[in-house]
Amino acid sequence: MTRNTSALDSLDGIADCLATAFDDGDGAAIAAALQAVAQAPGLGALAAAIGMPQDALRAALVAEEFNLDLTLEIMKVVDLHQSGGRG
Repeated sequence: MTRNTSALDSLDGIADCLATAFDDGDGAAIAAALQAVAQAPGLGALAAAIGMPQDALRAALVAEEFNLDLTLEIMKVVDLHQSGGRG
């Protein structure tokens, strides 16, 4: 999955990217989406939404070293944005 990082300049753009990858269910597509998000201009918005420092989130995504708790937090943000903020 190749994605233009300029499309990832907002939390909505990041949520769309990750939702597409999660819906696809392909591990390689999910990994590629997470790598794209790690370099995205909107990464700070995702970090703020999950309550994590941006540098720490970027490092975790780039190193592919994140645990289930972080994965679930990211998925919650994606779900919230995909549902239009209805929780």
